[in-house]
Amino acid sequence: MSVYGVSGGQGFIGSYVRRELLARGHEVVVFDRHPHTEMAPGETFFLGDIRDETSVVELAAHVEGIVHLAAVLGTQETIGNPRPSAETNIRGSLNVFEAANQYGIPVVYAGVGNAFMRDIGTGSYTISKTAAEDYARMFNAYRDGRITIVRPVNAYGPGQSIAAPFGTSRVRKILPALTCRALTGADIEVYGDGTQISDCVYVADVAHTFVAALEHTAAHGPTKRPVEVGPLTSVTVNDIARLVAEYAAKVTGREPVGIVHLPMRPGEVPNAVVSSDTSTLQQVGMTAADFVSLEDGIGRTVDHYAEHWLPGYLAA
Repeated sequence: MSVYGVSGGQGFIGSYVRRELLARGHEVVVFDRHPHTEMAPGETFFLGDIRDETSVVELAAHVEGIVHLAAVLGTQETIGNPRPSAETNIRGSLNVFEAANQYGIPVVYAGVGNAFMRDIGTGSYTISKTAAEDYARMFNAYRDGRITIVRPVNAYGPGQSIAAPFGTSRVRKILPALTCRALTGADIEVYGDGTQISDCVYVADVAHTFVAALEHTAAHGPTKRPVEVGPLTSVTVNDIARLVAEYAAKVTGREPVGIVHLPMRPGEVPNAVVSSDTSTLQQVGMTAADFVSLEDGIGRTVDHYAEHWLPGYLAA
């Protein structure tokens, strides 16, 4: 049993990573800049900000490895104001890498599934996250770093935050956005013509990969290549929207809602293909063949929002 830290541990993916660590018999230190929610047995909370190098060093001094998830998210949201993402995603990651290097502990860094977009123009989120990947490679090459990069495509599942007009999140995520519209009878909005590939992976499979990568890095050192997390078979955004509409219709008893197309937002690339090389999972003893299927995952996700979100929304 080891004690592992999770930066951004109260976030969507972080909450699943914590459960996976606990299920594997580890103890967890939840590092977050927001006052803590209830901790499970085996968890302790550390109030801190990854931009503060002193608090990050203190975290590293008390754990045997770190899953680094804390970040400023958003595509178009980070174009108009890029400084917060640069400060958190680059400087904050450097603080984590330096602190881990000081104590010789392993790190798993959450990269981005659309890392290739840095070469064709995108938002500050991808730019800053891929810049931190470059620093991770530098540490591994010249500083005896023990950093493995894990690149999930769009993680989704129960509990993901909801953006306006249905929730308070500042960042729009594909599955909550599609699901909330379908459950309320509104047509699903798709940016662009919907033929772009934007693969999705169930959040529990993402968490499993992060923890497997951390255990591998602790035992064997960093992987040679980034570990890419996604499905075996790619689908279009239109395919995802149709699946959501069809399952929501079963839940509500109505006819499936329609799909309308809107202009693409800044930072989005027409005809983009956001997918993953799932062969890289073999580096940590995993295969995408064991992942939750898109159909099953969408069913679980729509059921969750129908049960836990929709009644309150309709009553408001």
